[in-house]
Amino acid sequence: MNTGTLNPLMDNNDRHTKQTEPSGKNRPRERLLARGCQALSDQELLSILLNTGIRGKNVFSLAAEILEMLDRNKGIPPIKDLLRIGGLGQTKACAIVALLEFGRRRWERAARVHKPGDVYNLVRHFADRKQERFIAVSLNGAHEVIAVRVVTIGLVNRTMVHPREVFSDPLQDRASAVCVAHNHPSGKLEPSSEDNNITLALRRAARILGINFLDHVIFSETGYFSYAKEGLFKTLSKTPRITL
Repeated sequence: MNTGTLNPLMDNNDRHTKQTEPSGKNRPRERLLARGCQALSDQELLSILLNTGIRGKNVFSLAAEILEMLDRNKGIPPIKDLLRIGGLGQTKACAIVALLEFGRRRWERAARVHKPGDVYNLVRHFADRKQERFIAVSLNGAHEVIAVRVVTIGLVNRTMVHPREVFSDPLQDRASAVCVAHNHPSGKLEPSSEDNNITLALRRAARILGINFLDHVIFSETGYFSYAKEGLFKTLSKTPRITL
């Protein structure tokens, strides 16, 4: 008698209804095989890991909900937090945490920032988010990456951030340098007056704290804008002092 086989990523809380997937070449697995992992969004990559959805929630909706939690956590979330997502079982939660920890051990300190494009490569996977993510990258004296964290999540077209929020974790990291970045969901890369004000305030705060403020990168799915590359730091330094 054929008793069937159980998916290794499924437990009693992971029983699922039939999921709705894109068909043919648009399926994440097919796109990964054809174009490589860099062609997929975070949501698509996570949906491949999850493999199936859960009752009443297909795999893509589940992946989106998990990504929202991951963006709001500054580190790897505890399993108990993941289990708060309705219907997500221990097996899937453990697999997600194990994968994140494995990636952290293998590659977190391998990256080094030499130019604005290096910052973009660290954060570009946030470009498809519908709300702005303001991100801080902590670096050591050799400009090796210590951590990449989402500081705040904003509205559709703007996020509010204060220097104390940006530098809180880099100070604990004993970082020597910091880069910041945020996505523009509109796709437009031109900095706003608010972007300029935040950049100026962060540079002044970094100087007081003795941290080297290397760059502020504005990015979308198609490219990025770098304050350092465009030489705007000298222009901003002539701006009257502001208060956030």
